[in-house]
Amino acid sequence: VQLQASGGGLVQAGGSLRLSCAASGRTFSMYAAGWFRQAPGKEREFVGAISWSGASTDYADSVKGRFAISRDNAQNTVYLMMNSLKPEDTAVYYCAARFMGSVSYSLSEYPYWGQGTLVTVSS
Repeated sequence: VQLQASGGGLVQAGGSLRLSCAASGRTFSMYAAGWFRQAPGKEREFVGAISWSGASTDYADSVKGRFAISRDNAQNTVYLMMNSLKPEDTAVYYCAARFMGSVSYSLSEYPYWGQGTLVTVSS
């Protein structure tokens, strides 16, 4: 499956952005999806994930209550709605997928990755 992340940009602190991850090549409804981010000079970290059915989600503590993941399997797309953005949310955001998986926070469990989209939050 091929993944294409989009929707990044520059936003002021307190603002919102919605990232999209469009999938092609396979039946995306059979894949769990995750969002990860990598800030300059830091390791890539887990943001959130959604199961293949959409019934389960999980989030990093740092974004819980501010970010929400959803999916539209008819459109082969997963979304990351980001609210109340903070300067520390600035990073390149990546979407990833794993076949028939449940939610997972582990990078190594996702064999498919998109190219990343940059989110910059100004103070």
